Amino acid sequence: MVREDELRAAERAVEWPEAVDAGLVYIGRIHTPWTSRLDCPRQGRLDGPTCRIEVFQPWDQALAGIAEFERLEVLYWLHRSRRDLVLQSPKSDGATRGTFSLRSPVRPNPIGTSMVALVGIEGSTLLVRGLDCLDGTPLIDLKPDRCAFTPLAPPTPGDSDVGDP
Repeated sequence: MVREDELRAAERAVEWPEAVDAGLVYIGRIHTPWTSRLDCPRQGRLDGPTCRIEVFQPWDQALAGIAEFERLEVLYWLHRSRRDLVLQSPKSDGATRGTFSLRSPVRPNPIGTSMVALVGIEGSTLLVRGLDCLDGTPLIDLKPDRCAFTPLAPPTPGDSDVGDP
């Protein structure tokens, strides 16, 4: 079970470096039924509860055309997550893994992503299913499901070579 800010025996935290501002702007706020990590699902489900994504002004203008999409990618800032763990034992089984090999919310830059189903729009608020974040989570960005797009240009030599042996 997940416990708030617990450091398990096999985990390792590091000293947090001085922050360098990347100019990140929260464009909205996410409203969900969950107020504690203990209650929040590990992954969102498309049959989960309807949640609300409030988009702030002037960013609400950027919602034009979003109703054309059934699925959206939501990027958000996991504002209540630890940021100092480099090694984690997520299952409390003694196995230790590096933070970058996990989908844990505990990350140096705790950016969360979810693919959600768009179920409605009320002004500058999107009604969605599929989130897995706490109530009040800051919104970073919204993008249509990438599968809804056709590549703009034909493939060029080398496009498919990434990761090939």
